[in-house]
Amino acid sequence: MAPKDGEKIRNPFPSPPSFYTHFTSYNLKLRDLWLERSSGNEHASQHELLSEFTDVPDWPLSSLQPPRVDWILDEGEFTVFGEVWPVKDKIPSLGQLGGTQLYPADPSTDRRPALLSILKSLLVTYSFLTSSLLAPPPTNSAAEIPPEWHRHTEWIAVLSQNILAAANDLRPVQARGNLELMMKRQLELRREETTALHSKCDALEAKLGELRVVAQLVADQPAIVSSKNTSNGSEVAQTIPINTSVPATGASNDDVLRWSEGI
Repeated sequence: MAPKDGEKIRNPFPSPPSFYTHFTSYNLKLRDLWLERSSGNEHASQHELLSEFTDVPDWPLSSLQPPRVDWILDEGEFTVFGEVWPVKDKIPSLGQLGGTQLYPADPSTDRRPALLSILKSLLVTYSFLTSSLLAPPPTNSAAEIPPEWHRHTEWIAVLSQNILAAANDLRPVQARGNLELMMKRQLELRREETTALHSKCDALEAKLGELRVVAQLVADQPAIVSSKNTSNGSEVAQTIPINTSVPATGASNDDVLRWSEGI
């Protein structure tokens, strides 16, 4: 839809400054040549020093100089599109935002006494607020005077802002404490898993030791096999040693497992 007369299309994002078109490669070369010939003197006439060029701009070439970073660091802030930004991101305090700060601004100071006093004041003011709501309405002569409950609500708002601001200042401490608890819990879980693995390995070692003992006993004891004599029908006991593939000593775990599977 076409805009009506008198209306202009506004861009929600700020447009770049109009002098951004000055930063061309040719103009930057003119600036470097002018600085070289003027020996750093920004007040020297650029038209005289660059007289061999016919297209020297009318605006000063010194405006093409980059900003001084050391000045920005000294001031601690810089301006972009009319807005001031700090060099280091810092959460402003309640007092810097224009509010009434009732607790110490220094984060190293213990704020618990001040917050306890704020909480008590909040409870007392709330009690006064409930009492003022039960008071009769003002007369015509006192109509211009603000009611008492209005003063109490304003003070409750100030106290609430201080409690919220102090709680927000403790967010980094809370996050650090939660991270520490999380890391301790992960360490405890890994220790528990390691203990369970060691217990399982000990049980397997004990079971393999029992299998070695059984294999040694079976290897040392001969087997008694009865055979029938076909001539007179009597049975004769014959001792036949059991041939085992497991050596008496020096058997590995794999050898014992293969031997136990073959039995």
